[in-house]
Amino acid sequence: MSIRDKPCTQDIRLHEVFGVPVTDLYTQAADPNASAAVTRALELRSFLALAEEQVARICGRVHEAMEPERDMDELSAADLRMDTQWLEAALSARDGYRAALDDLLHTMPPLHVQARPTRFARQTVTTTLPPASAAPAPAHVGAVRSRRR
Repeated sequence: MSIRDKPCTQDIRLHEVFGVPVTDLYTQAADPNASAAVTRALELRSFLALAEEQVARICGRVHEAMEPERDMDELSAADLRMDTQWLEAALSARDGYRAALDDLLHTMPPLHVQARPTRFARQTVTTTLPPASAAPAPAHVGAVRSRRR
């Protein structure tokens, strides 16, 4: 399964901020002229989706090990300790990616401002040449001085 197909808790928020579904954002990010904000947001979203998948897998493994129908002789404290360490690491990663994505999305301008490109007024400079009857400049104007040795 592609990372763009994995669900993420921030997909709705990304849709709200950028105005298009996440799958369309991945298409935009493939464009060489994609904005840095879209690219960074999707990188963080991809890392977050993987971390959330890890959390779900570990939780599933712990729940399976703790099922009431399970034989108590199969229960391993060492395995549960290892799962606890993995869960702590996965939750820490998820929290870090969520915080980074949240910070990035907070710095984004509102959608109605993003959609309009900034336009600058063109300034033109006009000059006129001196009349042909103007006297030539003196010979010493613009002359380069020679260096003395």
